[in-house]
Amino acid sequence: TSELIIFLLTRITQTIPSTIPIMALSAARRVVTNARQFGARQLSSSALRSSSTQEQELMNLEDAYGAHNYHPLPVVLSKGKGTKVWDVNGKEYFDFLSAYSAVNQGHCHPKIIQALIDQAQTMTLTSRAFYNDALGPFEKYITELLGYDKVLVMNTGVEGGETACKLARKWGYMVKGIPDNQAHIVFAKENFWGRTMAAISSSTDPSSYAGFGPYMPGFSCIDYNDLDALETTLSSNPNICAFMVEPIQGEAGVVVPDAGYMAKAKEICTKHNVLLIADEVQTGIGRTGKMLACDHDNVKPDVLVLGKALSGGVMPVSAVLARDEIMLCIKPGEHGSTFGGNPLACKVATTALTVLQEEGMIENAEKMGKLMRSYLEEIKSDRLTTVRGKGLLNACVIKPQDGVMAWDVCMKMRDFGLLAKPTHDHIIRFAPPLVITETEVADAAEIIAKSIAYFDSQ
Repeated sequence: TSELIIFLLTRITQTIPSTIPIMALSAARRVVTNARQFGARQLSSSALRSSSTQEQELMNLEDAYGAHNYHPLPVVLSKGKGTKVWDVNGKEYFDFLSAYSAVNQGHCHPKIIQALIDQAQTMTLTSRAFYNDALGPFEKYITELLGYDKVLVMNTGVEGGETACKLARKWGYMVKGIPDNQAHIVFAKENFWGRTMAAISSSTDPSSYAGFGPYMPGFSCIDYNDLDALETTLSSNPNICAFMVEPIQGEAGVVVPDAGYMAKAKEICTKHNVLLIADEVQTGIGRTGKMLACDHDNVKPDVLVLGKALSGGVMPVSAVLARDEIMLCIKPGEHGSTFGGNPLACKVATTALTVLQEEGMIENAEKMGKLMRSYLEEIKSDRLTTVRGKGLLNACVIKPQDGVMAWDVCMKMRDFGLLAKPTHDHIIRFAPPLVITETEVADAAEIIAKSIAYFDSQ
């Protein structure tokens, strides 16, 4: 089997047109070199990989005692550093999911971990019943960094989304003058911002909302990347207070809208006195090659929601930013969180944002993202139909063929040393930590190419 794969890969590289960039050609040919170097032992053992006794026992514990609300890839991880993770057997993998873009700064970044340790040894939680010496400095830092008047710090990304919806409704009543209990929020179809009742009430994905009704009133959805639909909808209902949208739809499969979409959406919202809420929980904090994905369109949303990589993947921290006119609509006692704004989270988040900038991770995401897409676009396979993304938030569309789905390709990538996860059965999202190097991108691209080639050779 390994000799057949080597033969097929050799023929592929021999027939690659001369128009392909040298870097991509070199990467493709390195697949053959590595296959020959490691020989049949590596390829056959990878193809036949099975869970160890320890792995199986740990997976069985989750199955026996945990809720069955996830379907993980069968690998049990125990260590992470930078772009790599290791399983309980010591096998090394590229992490190309980054905890759904929460680990942008790399696993266990030493400065973030040190900030965690230092603050954890001093004070972790006061609640908001009292002031603490970390919240104010963090609030000043993040608002000045991103250009907003105020920030409301929460924990999870979905709490950020809930907070944004509450802010929009309160602003609608207090500022826009919408009649009581008539405020309406518009969302984009195929959105994903969590699993709370409000989040699933705005979802168009049956796997999110089915069986959990009745749903939150005052929500509706329009097609993503459809400015005409936005204009028609906002002009038809004076009680709309907000349009909440992802600048790039992550869970939908890294769906990138037309250039200028967010800027034009902001113009339409402003025209109709409607708030633009940008859900940047997954796309923000450097992931797309800019601090915010909205920056690609040079647009500043009225309300900005951040989470995930705000802590570098160390602990749950989310934030909602807005101008005073919006934020000060909420008064004491009307919204809050026991853990929101705790000193541990504030120190960690400040450090996470600092290293992101000081170490050039945003610029690296832009550069390595272009390189990654150039490699993926050179993979010659009928299975791979589309490559898309921005920065280091990318995806491949895998055409179901001969019973092989995106899940199968992910399992094979796991065998060869790269972890990624399908979304919507036919799309694989590739989102490594932003600290990835050029060599690592090339090595990862080899694994992806080799995994697809494996099924093409069957």
